[in-house]
Amino acid sequence: MPDRRFELICEIEPPTRPDLTRVRHQIGVLTAVADSFLIPDNHIGRATVSSVAVAHEVRAMGAAGIACLNSRDRNLLGFRRDLLTAAAYGVDRFLFVYGDKPTAGDRTSELTVRTMIEEARGAAEDPAFEACSPFRVGVTSGLRPLPAWKGRADFVFAQVSYSVENLLRWRDSVEVDAPVYAGVMVLASAGMARNLAAKIPDIAIPDDLVTAVERDRNAGVDAACEQVLAIRDSGAFDGVHLVPVSRYRQVAARLEQHL
Repeated sequence: MPDRRFELICEIEPPTRPDLTRVRHQIGVLTAVADSFLIPDNHIGRATVSSVAVAHEVRAMGAAGIACLNSRDRNLLGFRRDLLTAAAYGVDRFLFVYGDKPTAGDRTSELTVRTMIEEARGAAEDPAFEACSPFRVGVTSGLRPLPAWKGRADFVFAQVSYSVENLLRWRDSVEVDAPVYAGVMVLASAGMARNLAAKIPDIAIPDDLVTAVERDRNAGVDAACEQVLAIRDSGAFDGVHLVPVSRYRQVAARLEQHL
């Protein structure tokens, strides 16, 4: 892996109402430890304020943002609108995802992550984007072999895992020159553990962590922060994609002591 600075990318919770107060608070609190921020795109199955608009707000606050866009909720025209809006706002870094599996009939078949990458890269040849910075696009990967087309993305986010060993084993198995970020998520409650296990069958959450969180809510924060530091010290990844959920204040306070 090329010698790069370890980067902490913190995911923020986008608003479901037309009010950016909580977004600004998350950014303000996490800025002390975060190098940049990822803004999800309707990730909880509810409409949220545009990730591009929130990424613009992040930029206005002097931080770096990555706008997540899913192929589930947009057609080609809508995607081109998003690119134009991003260019107008100075947002040039994206994470393209499929999106949670919808119920039957709720998805357009026009876009995939791969075609979104092709369209974003093609913007460099479009006169409409002539004065704009090239878009940098990332993809996600489960802890399994990485398809060649994903390996050509500008960066890769590995699936959230509660095992440093599994993350390191996967990293050793893939050859990619682009920056790769390990996924770490704070476990906030036993209920959250059950929901994650139901939605992501191949994610393994240690029973002792669930038990610890049931006894002490801060146990999930401590475990996630220790995992971030272990990944950093391993030298195997270029950074971490950290999902602090509602525990962002505690995460910032804990990591500020060590990063």
